[in-house]
Amino acid sequence: MSTFDDIYEEILQYPTIVVHRHTSPDPDALGSQAGLARSLSEKFPEKRILCAGENDEGDLAWINRMDQVKADDYQGALVITTDTANTERISNKLYDRGDFLIKIDHHPDVDPYADMSYVDPNASSASQIIADFINKEDMPLTEEVAFPLYAGIVGDTGRFMYPATSAHTFEIVAQLTKTGIDISKIARNISDVSFAQAKLQASVMNYMKVDPSGAACAILTQDRLKKLGVNSEQTDCTVSTPGRIKDVIAWNVFVEKPDGTFRVHYRSKGPVINKLAAKHNGGGHDLASGANAKDMDEVKQIFAELVQVTKKYDKDHE
Repeated sequence: MSTFDDIYEEILQYPTIVVHRHTSPDPDALGSQAGLARSLSEKFPEKRILCAGENDEGDLAWINRMDQVKADDYQGALVITTDTANTERISNKLYDRGDFLIKIDHHPDVDPYADMSYVDPNASSASQIIADFINKEDMPLTEEVAFPLYAGIVGDTGRFMYPATSAHTFEIVAQLTKTGIDISKIARNISDVSFAQAKLQASVMNYMKVDPSGAACAILTQDRLKKLGVNSEQTDCTVSTPGRIKDVIAWNVFVEKPDGTFRVHYRSKGPVINKLAAKHNGGGHDLASGANAKDMDEVKQIFAELVQVTKKYDKDHE
């Protein structure tokens, strides 16, 4: 694995740097991307620093908006991906047109796709890694830089509830807070939902199927979403909903896209689920992952696999 110094040396060589993140972004994807890009822009005002993605920020556009990046922008450019474990999940497929590719991530390194990489699966978030990089290389950490990084850390730690939250995480958070960011505003932006989304959260409880093993699933079809007045990009607020039930140990939330395929969310309180996600064009952390399903048959297969993993976990922990 490369070091922060190695990455910084590459950054010095290029007049244009394009920063990518993963598709269907969460706060950490947007936060790590924006935090790095903003710090680089302040450190190197002579360079072109661009944020690339498919304009799928949805309700998280308050963290960062994408630049209009064209194919010509990649000529002679350095490309950096943040919070993106595999190539299938890189948002904007022009990423491979640059001269050099760097991967900065905190997911297990199942797809070492870059020319250079820094991967720390023990970090709470990619945003925490970017903050460490900024500190190590003495780059600007202003309020504008700290805002998305804090949002990313809060998002990926589940408001500091997940196991990857460490003492070092709180050290970074304290540093970010000292820049003057409005942490209450960030918390509200992450937690607030529209009335339609609140009704969608309630509907998940109605539609949710719970297996005796403790595995649960909820399927949000396009018809259901349209009836409630929400689109598939506004459904992230439902992902943690099944986990509020004590008897639920692991769960899937399936969100139908307009093309009839499904975005698949995996969450768990114990059973390791990222290997399941990897079987369906996805991946992620032990207890939080994402994948894709082409149709209802694959949806049923995914949930059947989750049930089996949950049953084994129950048996091992009797």
